[in-house]
Amino acid sequence: MTMTTSFKLPIAPVLVLAGLLALSPLAQGRAPLALDDVFDLELAGDPRPSPDGERIVFERIWMDRQSDRARSMLWIMDADGSDLEPLTSRDRSVSSPRWSPDGTRLAYTSGGQIFVRWMDSGREVRLADLPRGASNLIWSPDGRWLAFVMHTPEADGLPVQLPGRPQGADWAPDPIYIDRLFYRADGAGYVDAGWRHVYLLPAEGGSPSQLTEGPYHHGDLSWSPDGQALLLTANRSGNAEREPQISDIYRLDLATRELERLNMERGPHARPRLSPDGRSLAWLGFEDRKLSYQANRLYVRELDGGEIRNLTEDLDRGIDDFAWDPDGRSLLIAYDHEGRGLLARQRLNGRREVLTDTLGGMSYGRPYSGGDFSVGASGLIAFTHLSSERPAEVAVLERNRVRVLTELNRDFLADHELGEVEEFWYESSVDGRRLQGWIIHPPGFDPSQRWPLILEIHGGPHTTYGPGFAMELQLMAARGYVVLYTNPRGSTSYGEDFANLIHHDYPSEDYNDLIDGVDAVIERGYVDPEQLYVTGGSGGGVLTAWIVGQTDRFRAAVSVKPVINWYSFVLSADAYAYFTEYWFPGPPWEHQEHYMARSPISLVGNVTTPTMLMTGEADYRTPISETEQYYQALKLRGIDTAMVRIPEAPHAIYRRPSNLMAKVAYILYWFEEHAGEDTGSEDQG
Repeated sequence: MTMTTSFKLPIAPVLVLAGLLALSPLAQGRAPLALDDVFDLELAGDPRPSPDGERIVFERIWMDRQSDRARSMLWIMDADGSDLEPLTSRDRSVSSPRWSPDGTRLAYTSGGQIFVRWMDSGREVRLADLPRGASNLIWSPDGRWLAFVMHTPEADGLPVQLPGRPQGADWAPDPIYIDRLFYRADGAGYVDAGWRHVYLLPAEGGSPSQLTEGPYHHGDLSWSPDGQALLLTANRSGNAEREPQISDIYRLDLATRELERLNMERGPHARPRLSPDGRSLAWLGFEDRKLSYQANRLYVRELDGGEIRNLTEDLDRGIDDFAWDPDGRSLLIAYDHEGRGLLARQRLNGRREVLTDTLGGMSYGRPYSGGDFSVGASGLIAFTHLSSERPAEVAVLERNRVRVLTELNRDFLADHELGEVEEFWYESSVDGRRLQGWIIHPPGFDPSQRWPLILEIHGGPHTTYGPGFAMELQLMAARGYVVLYTNPRGSTSYGEDFANLIHHDYPSEDYNDLIDGVDAVIERGYVDPEQLYVTGGSGGGVLTAWIVGQTDRFRAAVSVKPVINWYSFVLSADAYAYFTEYWFPGPPWEHQEHYMARSPISLVGNVTTPTMLMTGEADYRTPISETEQYYQALKLRGIDTAMVRIPEAPHAIYRRPSNLMAKVAYILYWFEEHAGEDTGSEDQG
């Protein structure tokens, strides 16, 4: 296989506010970033234009020092960025703003409950007392109803009742009986028995009505334009837990409650949306070939029996999201290309026009892709804007020109100096492929001096880094390190072939891709080759452990939430049914050599690099037992090692700002402890 040829995209010019431009030169006296600055930056999310295109409401996300949580308020402004003001207070976290079709009301969720605000009076009300949190909130076309999805518990009595308990006795808690394939999820813990069902709630309040039944999960809601039906996705085969990629599209008739399957073939069908005239159905999906990475394509078919058309087959990029243009003649699509988030207009005749490559900014800690966009009934497109200098701001597209409307971090950036981010390309020593990377230079960088270098590796492995703001990496640069991050083979945004170079073969030459990037930066002459450090999380933790098993070039390493032994991983991770089906040729007991040959534990006998391990104690994606295996193996060998356990933290350690601080602080501590020292084993004397 070969990587798809790189191509240039016509990018619309960006109009940036004068205030942001004024911040681009380094101001005198600006301070470098400090650890607790993680609490001072804000980001925008989920911008929603009003139906008339006159206003935009969005989430303003901030970090609460007292609760150590990310919280969000709703703010509103005119479509030109003027008259910015809050809609909700800081004493509760609010999200998912949704305009009523006539623009007179705004629905949103807080604490899992549904609220509606009347925009003329400012009055608001909680519509119902929901027993579980609502999601996928959506208005009916006539504004009379709100549909949503909610977990519905299943009666789950214990199969064994113990006799002889005296009244009021203080016995041990009842055993927990589990017989389901999917029983726990990272970030949620052990899940209650039950199913995600669709509900309907009157927009003026009342009792929600359950619309779906049975042992099935439902989601991805959208209304038919006439308001007579809901489109939803579900796997109702009865074998959904063993088919993690499969879902079908159904039309739910609200009058009869009957479900009609709309797709012809079973497969991964998601996000069904009818055209404004109700004649055409669009959705995302792909032909399931059991590959570790499969890119979403955009499909359209006419409901009167037309053929299914794949509108993005020639694109070879995974479509993350889409929306119909209000005129029904085209769709807006979002996808990643070479680390950047793109918005494009996809016409039904197959033509495609890129509108901007600045969608993103939602990843606060590390420079992952990902952004929000929406299209109002007037055609106004609002989105979160990507920059290496700050987290997401709200922007709009006007006549294919980008205008950034907010400056949520203007005060902070005026007083702080960030490291400059430089994009570069280099060549793979394995097969000559072009590989992409970025360098963050420390504040006050002087290329005539020698600087220590940190290689920071992304997770996934099927994700992509890009030129987005990254607090963790900026904090490393602020401590005086050149920080290198790259997209080795297996990364997304370069096509399916490039991503699947690691299919059933991870880790493999991605090791070489990373080392080639290090060597390319060393060749510039300003990196001290005796002061190299390496770290990464999740898939990056895997590759960190893999690297120290193959080379002693790095003075110290920190492997964050790694997989060390693929055999034990697939039998303890939350998504084990998926991993054994798509990442490996079969279950581990049938392919023991295959699993072990790619496990970092197989190389532990080679390690001499001082290596710290760090994982959340509530991580069910890469369980902490993986970290413990490697820690104990290194201890048995007498290698300098330490284990950092983050209490109560799931795989997403950064969810609490103090944990993001701790992660960076311990990484820098470990590197600075081993700067200028000989690496190798602990003193055994």
